[in-house]
Amino acid sequence: MSGSGIASSHIEAVIRERLNSTHVQVDDISGGCGQAFEVIVVSPLFVGKNMLMRHRLVNAALKEEISAIHAFTQKDYTPEEWQKKQQQ
Repeated sequence: MSGSGIASSHIEAVIRERLNSTHVQVDDISGGCGQAFEVIVVSPLFVGKNMLMRHRLVNAALKEEISAIHAFTQKDYTPEEWQKKQQQ
């Protein structure tokens, strides 16, 4: 990982692989330079975990990637929470 940023597709692949995610949305909010991302992660691993525990899981899974970028924000949901959100 160089200082030139990270591809959204790489972050998405890592999240899917390491967090058993059923839905991942990665938005590069840095104008395409791969330095700032907003992500939505839906994973059964989040069931029974509060927001802080979920964030720690994602941060641990993406430790190397997050250290190479400037900004990273996340919204984490269980599959059930995500389904309810989609119905709103």
